[in-house]
Amino acid sequence: MGAMLNLLLVVTVILCSILSPTHGYDPLDPFGKIIIKWDLLLSSPGQHHVQVTLENMQEYRHVEKPGWKLSWHWLNQEVIWDMKGAETTEQGNCSAFASSGNLPHCCLERPTIVDLLPGASLNVQVANCCRGGVLTSMSQDHANHVSAFHMTVGSSPDGPEEFNMPSNFDIGVPGYSCDNATSVAPTKFSTDKGRRKTQALATWEAVCVYSQFRSSPSPKCCVSLSAFYYQNIVPCPTCSCGCSSSHCVKDGELPPYLEQKHDPDEEVSPVVKCSDHMCPIRIHWHVKVNYREYWRVKITATNFNTMKNYTNWNLVVLHPNLKSVQQVFSFNYKSLTPYQNSINDTGMFWGVQFYNDVLLQEGKIGNVQTELLLKKDMGNFTFREGWAFPRRILFNGDECVMPSPDDFPRLPKSAHSSSSSSAVISSVSVVFCFLLHHLLLLV
Repeated sequence: MGAMLNLLLVVTVILCSILSPTHGYDPLDPFGKIIIKWDLLLSSPGQHHVQVTLENMQEYRHVEKPGWKLSWHWLNQEVIWDMKGAETTEQGNCSAFASSGNLPHCCLERPTIVDLLPGASLNVQVANCCRGGVLTSMSQDHANHVSAFHMTVGSSPDGPEEFNMPSNFDIGVPGYSCDNATSVAPTKFSTDKGRRKTQALATWEAVCVYSQFRSSPSPKCCVSLSAFYYQNIVPCPTCSCGCSSSHCVKDGELPPYLEQKHDPDEEVSPVVKCSDHMCPIRIHWHVKVNYREYWRVKITATNFNTMKNYTNWNLVVLHPNLKSVQQVFSFNYKSLTPYQNSINDTGMFWGVQFYNDVLLQEGKIGNVQTELLLKKDMGNFTFREGWAFPRRILFNGDECVMPSPDDFPRLPKSAHSSSSSSAVISSVSVVFCFLLHHLLLLV
């Protein structure tokens, strides 16, 4: 009995650690991660040609501006002689190579690498570079979810001549943590239009995962609710994203975005409009119309952040009736089935390119909205007990604070009584017709 209890305790601890918010596991995207892949292309004593690739394998979470900033720790004081497709933010002290007549690109023990900006010269570009560090999600834009760069790595004057993988990776994006690289099967490259395949001398991969808790100690969005059958709006819970009003701005005092002083290459801390919820983003779900076989919902995302436009934003919604979506107006939509089975209750929404794919900063036009038409599943559909409202909503991959289920809009009591009365009348009518039919047979 004691052994069984010990086993149960061990399993509980393991499960709790796996499901911990700091671990980064996302049940709606269980295989989501960013992979840093190193391919050793050429190697000679003291000089090695490497291709580094960052691939975003997440369904809906993306890396937005100012983009990734990849760093690592060299084991033997290696230097970077040359780079294409990216650059280091600092050169460092390269005085040890002053007599060589040509200084390395970077001599730092821990370099920080950034992607080149769009429009970089062709002679420094490589495939999948030069997007300013932006990595789109798999679902939203599969063509731009990869970044890559090439570099020539050399040994320090007294260092070993063979290539050694660095350690302690970091992609410089809040919320992500990376493990050390492990050796995997060498990458194969297709050449001559697929007729020939070559391969790297060696390949290593490091995996980075996201944790909302690591990204921010407080939530970043909240949800409000309303319905045509309920006279009040259920607001976001008070202090959903914190209660401090020291950094919020009041109506009439909103400073123009372009006048704010900040580094365009750094993430700007939100400066939100003063509200009860104090969130940069509010999502509103409104049950709009009830038809005989369909029902209609309006979704609005409002930006309360005076400092930021959200480019390539997205919403993920969990609701049991999303398996019967008939039409989505003015947003793109994709059904997410993370476990590849019959469960189909999760959907992803994002803007139409050049139309509403940018959620502008706080103001009159700082919102995007859509409506969706859903077919009723008569076996499950009901407006009672808050069924018509979502179970979870995520904005840009971060969980939004929902109102308490006890506060969800409910059908008026008259609707319950009227439905009960209708059921009674219907039953009486059936009995009456049955008796009338038998009386006619007797006559």
